[in-house]
Amino acid sequence: MSKRIAIVEDEAAIRENYADVLRKQGYEVLTYPNRRKAEDAFSTRLPDLAIIDIGLEDEIDGGFALCQNLRTMSKTLPIIFLTARDNDFDTVSGLRMGADDYLTKDISLPHLAARIAALFRRQEAIGKPTAPESLLERGNLVMDLSRLTVAWKGELVALTVTEFWMLHALVKFPGHVKSRDVLMQESKIYVDNSTITSHVKRMRKKFIQSDSEFDCIDTVYGMGYRWND
Repeated sequence: MSKRIAIVEDEAAIRENYADVLRKQGYEVLTYPNRRKAEDAFSTRLPDLAIIDIGLEDEIDGGFALCQNLRTMSKTLPIIFLTARDNDFDTVSGLRMGADDYLTKDISLPHLAARIAALFRRQEAIGKPTAPESLLERGNLVMDLSRLTVAWKGELVALTVTEFWMLHALVKFPGHVKSRDVLMQESKIYVDNSTITSHVKRMRKKFIQSDSEFDCIDTVYGMGYRWND
């Protein structure tokens, strides 16, 4: 059975463009122009994944309200914010509200499709036994490449898919400096350097919340970042 994806986007041309691409990928796609219509539909049946813009018609932050509502209905439904708003405040707000990823509209359609497929793979892998070959271990860090999950000292760290692949790029080769451009390529997003910096800051904060002494992600000024075991 094909997966059902809901797109909540108030610009009709953008909405139908995304829908057309995803239908060609074999997904069943439902589209909604505003929060009210989406919530009416979701009260009857939830999609398998939701793609939400933040500004929806007359509601400047309608997407945030919709995300919060969806999270009360399902703790595990994959939610992606796809928006033109790329400032750090909105990104942090969206992720705090429970979104699995926050992407800007300059992401290419193939990369959007890859991100969706990754979230579905992560869902399907949860509950299955972990294959040893899918684990990447560096000291206190364990990355599960099939489930896209991260544990530090045995405690799960809730990274988004974007953050997961950025971390993977750093961890693969400890001590090697990775430029912001390389981190973009590895995580399949194309944004400005300040957005990459924001992603890395949030990733650090999540580890520090788990372990106040965490200091494995170094900033190499003028060059990028590196992982030190």
